[in-house]
Amino acid sequence: MATIIFVGRSNVGKSTLIYQLTGKKVRRGKRPGVTRKIIEIEWKGHKIIDMPGFGFMAGLPKEVQERIKDEIVHFIEDNADKIDLAILVVDGKAAPEIIERWEKRGEIPIDVEFYQFLTELNIPTLVAVNKLDKIKNVQKTLYFLADKFGVPWDRINDIFVPISAKFGDNIDLLKRKINEKLRSKGCQEQHE
Repeated sequence: MATIIFVGRSNVGKSTLIYQLTGKKVRRGKRPGVTRKIIEIEWKGHKIIDMPGFGFMAGLPKEVQERIKDEIVHFIEDNADKIDLAILVVDGKAAPEIIERWEKRGEIPIDVEFYQFLTELNIPTLVAVNKLDKIKNVQKTLYFLADKFGVPWDRINDIFVPISAKFGDNIDLLKRKINEKLRSKGCQEQHE
């Protein structure tokens, strides 16, 4: 059984994306960042893991936010050898602005840090660039993210998949990319 984790900042559309891919609703919090537990579902012979969002969580003290981030990191580190694929979901409209803001403060942006963390653990990773419907220049956004994530431009289409989880745009493309990554790891292919 292949294990696929969905990670990303709070309120980027992880649960909505899982629903678009699987047709299964994932329990979500009433407000962004309220989902604090790891949720597992089985789908077509795969284990899908919806991780809590990291980063800003409305109404939660900073120490609780840090504890949740630490739990996510420890879970991934402890299970890295069992994780066949990570889907890092980013908000394609907000990510460039957030990344630039963090860099101006001299900090490593959390999306960038998380991508590097996954690749350092040798976990194959796709970046689902969500909210496609709100991005003015998709190509420019993908090149910006590739530059910040350290992905060579000739690999952009191997790593980044612009999608709209809300409207279902490019979900079939993401499914194909997931299947390609799982096949390359020797995992059984899901049924379309």
